[in-house]
This record gives sequence, structure tokens and C-alpha cells, in this order.
Amino acid sequence: MKLLRFGPKGQEKPGMLDADGNVRDLSGKVAEFAGDGVSLDALDAIRALDVDRLPVVAEPGRIGSPLASVPNFFCIGLNYALHAKESGADAPSEPIVFSKATSALSGPFDPVVIPRTSEKSDWEVELGVVIGKPTLYVSEDDALDHIAGYCTINDVSERAFQIERLGQWIKGKSAPTFGPVGPYLVTADEVGDPQNLRVSLDLNGETVQDSNTSDMIFSVRQIVSYMSQFMQLMPGDIIATGTPSGVGLGMSPQRFLKPGDVMEIEVHGLGRQRQETVAAE
Repeated sequence: MKLLRFGPKGQEKPGMLDADGNVRDLSGKVAEFAGDGVSLDALDAIRALDVDRLPVVAEPGRIGSPLASVPNFFCIGLNYALHAKESGADAPSEPIVFSKATSALSGPFDPVVIPRTSEKSDWEVELGVVIGKPTLYVSEDDALDHIAGYCTINDVSERAFQIERLGQWIKGKSAPTFGPVGPYLVTADEVGDPQNLRVSLDLNGETVQDSNTSDMIFSVRQIVSYMSQFMQLMPGDIIATGTPSGVGLGMSPQRFLKPGDVMEIEVHGLGRQRQETVAAE
């Protein structure tokens, strides 16, 4: 299934795509897509619905994040071999885990707002993983059974905040609109192997990132299992699994976002995003 939320910001309704690409309205049939609303049990309840009896939304308008909110917005750093190399870093010996503020969550077509004091705002296409049931001490063999679905993420990052200021990376990852997700939450059964997905990002019509999740240093199953040794992952948690080479930080000369830039982001089979950057007021 491809699940989505449509409507003006703050007034989104839950929906799904049918086999013909029409948006079907799930209002009144399901809970909001957040937390237990995207648990494996909740997804099974949606599958049991008669899709043909759901209203067709002729003009869905704005598409928001497929998740209304997230309990936790986790990220994995330096998880593509070529990205680690372009960053001048050795490949990590275990996953680098950090967080974005949940307030960074944004729609896939909403503007990205460059913070007032930003000097080095950057782009990062990533495969997103959404957890579907409580996950603690899970093995790598069983890890994929705990995933509700996958989505496209742009892990927008302010490099000066992230690297040149004291403290943790979260400061450079968490500005409002720095977490575009969607357009869809694609259920795991429809995705198949998460380690064979093309990931790409175009900036102003130029392809700057073009890779495959096969270049990930730590696979999705390794990431989920690893994280569950330290914390209990919960339904609706999202994990951005790392970005490939081609970020502005790694270019020579370095290149960063400015107002009016357009990013188009895609993970194969999970939908394409488009954001224009604007300056903070």
C-alpha cells in the first residue's frame, strides 16, 4: 500500500493510492498516521478495507508528510562508503546514530526555510524506515519484520551548525522544514529488498546525488537490530538511513543552498519530492 495525507497544512486527511493511482479518502476509517496508527496491526486493518468503496478524492491538493507526527526522528551518519570518503572520514565501525528534532518534520512539496544565520545549508536524499511494532533486542534476521514501511526523506542539514559549533549534530539537522518526508509511506511488503533502491537528488535540474542503497555500509536490518540493543523503537519512529555522495559539503568548491534553489528528491518506488528554498523571515 501507498499511504499519504492530503489537504492544507494542519488539516490533512489520511488517504491511500488505489491500483489506478487515485487517492482514496480514509477519513473516519483509520486513526491518524502517527504512532500506533502506522503499527503493523493498523496496517492490517487498512488492508482489510474494501478500497473500491472508499471515496475517490478528485482534487487532493497539497500532499503533506505521510506521518502526522513521529515519536522519534532518528538518523544514521556516514552510512554510504563514497559519502564517508567525500567527507574525509573513515568508514565507521558501527552505525553513527543521532536525531533530528521532531519539529523538523515537513511535507514533501513544502518550501525548505533556510535559517536566519545559516551559512552552509545542504541537501541529503535518504531512505526512510518507519517502525511498525515495539522493537527491543531484535536480531538482524528478524529486524525487517518490525518495519511498517519506507519513505523518501531529505535530511536537510546546516553544516556550520552541525560541524563548526559545539555539541551534537542535532543542531544542524533540526530547523523547521529540515525533514521533508514522503509523499508516501510505502508498506514493507510492496518494497521488497531495501538494499537495492536507487536514491537520487537533483538541484536546479542538475543531478548531484545518484546512488543505490547497496552502497550502504550498514544495511537496514543491521541498523534496526543495532539500535534496538540500546533503546526500544516504537511504532511510528522514523529512521533516516544515511545519504550517498554528492552533498554540497563534499564538493570542490563546496556548494550550499540559497533562496530560490529547487531540490527534487527520489528513492525508487517510494515517490518523488520537490522543494524550493526560501529565506527565513
